[in-house]
Amino acid sequence: MNKNIGKIDKIVRIIVGVAIIAYGFMTNSWLGVIGLIPLGTALIGWCPLYCPLKINTTCDKDNCKKD
Repeated sequence: MNKNIGKIDKIVRIIVGVAIIAYGFMTNSWLGVIGLIPLGTALIGWCPLYCPLKINTTCDKDNCKKD
């Protein structure tokens, strides 16, 4: 399982996950549980949906632009 989530993608996922969880608490709804998905994928650095779509937002020596 290679990491396929980069730094910016990870930050966005954490913010979105926390926002969804907070919304769930504010509305007293189970919808907030959905926020665990982006939060979890950010913490492990791997998104299962990116594999079939061949998306990789990490920056390594093969796919990173250097100035």
